[in-house]
Amino acid sequence: MEDKIICVPGQRLCLSDDEHVSGSGTYERQGYIYATVAGVVDLVKQDKGFLVQVHNKEQSIVPMPGDVVTCKVNVINQRLCRCSITCIGDTVLMRPFRAILRKEDVRATEKDSIEMQKCFRSGDIILAKVLPMKEIHSYQITTAENELGVVIAHSESGGVSMVPISWTEMQCPKTYNREFRKVAKVGPENIVID
Repeated sequence: MEDKIICVPGQRLCLSDDEHVSGSGTYERQGYIYATVAGVVDLVKQDKGFLVQVHNKEQSIVPMPGDVVTCKVNVINQRLCRCSITCIGDTVLMRPFRAILRKEDVRATEKDSIEMQKCFRSGDIILAKVLPMKEIHSYQITTAENELGVVIAHSESGGVSMVPISWTEMQCPKTYNREFRKVAKVGPENIVID
């Protein structure tokens, strides 16, 4: 490739077949390879074809399916929460990405009895996992694992950081008021086993 091909995020680059494999800066969807960042397309010769990559000077990180992300809950209604992804793993993002947490993706069981207002509140910080993309303008996330859910919440009465007391409740240490949440089971990072 002598001429450089410049692309923008979401631009379709080529077919995803036996000859072309998705690499860094790209993703595969419905038989095609798309760019995830703005930059220059690079084809790397491999044994059985080409690895399609997109490079830019300040390579940005984007959420990929399976990534654990930290989000802030912005808006809640009966069917879903609208969130902002602020971190991917340990990496803090320069700009947030939009995400949607649907009612069906809150818990692995008892999906019909979930009330979104009893699981999350606006301003909560949650841990979630990125699902495969179905919409172009926002990511879909899930909290349907024990380790995922609300990690930081402030009480409605005093604005004080609450502490988890069960899987479904957090308590204000000042007023002792309890509020419902889908609490994440967060363990210590360094566990010493004898």
